[in-house]
Amino acid sequence: MALNTTDAPELLHEQVSSLLIQPLETASIVLAAGPRIFDTASPLRIPKLVGSGTPAWVGESELIPDNYTAEFDEVRLMPESRKSVKIITRYSNEMARQSVVGLDAVLRARLVNDVSSMLDDSFLNGDGAGDSVTGIFNQPGTQSAPLDLTSADTFLDALAVTTAAEVTPNRWFLNAGDFITVRKLKDDNQRYLLESDLTRDATYRLFGVPVTVSNKVPAGKALLADISQVAVARDTNPQIKILDQRYAEYDQQAIRVTARFDLGLLHPEGVVVLETPAG
Repeated sequence: MALNTTDAPELLHEQVSSLLIQPLETASIVLAAGPRIFDTASPLRIPKLVGSGTPAWVGESELIPDNYTAEFDEVRLMPESRKSVKIITRYSNEMARQSVVGLDAVLRARLVNDVSSMLDDSFLNGDGAGDSVTGIFNQPGTQSAPLDLTSADTFLDALAVTTAAEVTPNRWFLNAGDFITVRKLKDDNQRYLLESDLTRDATYRLFGVPVTVSNKVPAGKALLADISQVAVARDTNPQIKILDQRYAEYDQQAIRVTARFDLGLLHPEGVVVLETPAG
């Protein structure tokens, strides 16, 4: 009788694939959309001209009025109290040596992805609690509009809000599920309203404005923004530090990843928050 693999499993060399399956995750969207980035480790003040006087029609040899006044304000970013995003993980040297994958490389990539994902979520939904970032959805002074996923007019109404504020929006942000609902909308000629931009891979446009899709955008909400009015203060991108001596008494190493950012709006009226009415 021939021996099969099930008859003598102890004689078989156990194989482990070198492919490590990573979790499914949402890609970073806020920084990729192209906000204005200011590199600073100190508090940043961005001056704003918020008002000015009105010129007058003046005749020949008449007195030119000198009551023209300018009003200034500022956007403050990166206060000393702004906290960083930090994470650390430890692993034994035995684990590093016996792992069939490059454990340190895998952990570094994973930790950076996790930190970047947390930052991106904060850029959108952060509430500013505990000296953290206040996200775009919770920034003061933004404009608002109702969101009706069954009607294309809801998006035209949002565009009308930006037009009235002299804003040229260049980005929609939609939840993935809401995007599919909108994707099914058609005009009277049964043509889909969301147009695929063939020159930019799978980029979609809604009334001429590019659409970014992410599950970090809450369901039932959307953003229409001039992304150039979003200011991001960057102290450090996610930085990696290998701690090979800190836990030497345990024969362990550690990887630490830190990042520090802040976000504000240069012109809050350049952002429209769409939300499905309650009830």
